[in-house]
Amino acid sequence: QVQLVESGGGLVQAGGSLRLSCAASGVDFSITAIGWYRQAPGNQREWVARISSADSTNVADSVKDRFTISRDYAKKTVYLQMDSLKPEDTAVYYCKTTVLGRVSWGQGTQVTVSS
Repeated sequence: QVQLVESGGGLVQAGGSLRLSCAASGVDFSITAIGWYRQAPGNQREWVARISSADSTNVADSVKDRFTISRDYAKKTVYLQMDSLKPEDTAVYYCKTTVLGRVSWGQGTQVTVSS
């Protein structure tokens, strides 16, 4: 059973940084693509960043040059480094993976950026 567990969220002032973690289990981490999404109150969940099984990365234009996605194979963890945070980055952040057509989400971690 695939399980994703996010951590690292919190309250930070605008301009600050946070690093989110997504720990994966029950999956062959070396061949799994994982994405980060976020959902602010009243908004739809939106894609933020993705790292492929070949370690190619993509980030949304709204966070480009501020957010970086990476993975640690030994820890089976994907990270989202968030720098120069803005109040509009406030949201619950989720990681997601799809294995054999089945989508798995983590429980989410709250990020709040104060102005």
